[in-house]
Amino acid sequence: MTGISRDTPKVEKWLLHMDGSSTIQGSGTGIVITSPHGEDLTFAIKFGFKASNNEVDYETLVIGMKLAHEARARHLMAYSDSQLVVKQVEGTYEPNKKI
Repeated sequence: MTGISRDTPKVEKWLLHMDGSSTIQGSGTGIVITSPHGEDLTFAIKFGFKASNNEVDYETLVIGMKLAHEARARHLMAYSDSQLVVKQVEGTYEPNKKI
């Protein structure tokens, strides 16, 4: 065997893909949650408030995590095009230091 025990439980990973947007006309997001079996749950959400792109990206992450939890996801891999959100979640974000 190559280091993997037969007794090791298989972790069923879910995927969360998200992309939020904010414009003069409003803000919203698209969310796709993929089950371990390849089934997609797709959501398009329009927000009823004005928000910056960063605010939309954070709201999208929170909503996506809540939707995944409702779908009974326990192990979730989240993907976002927002560097700020990704780095803060990873714990690698460092603010710009002004001199």
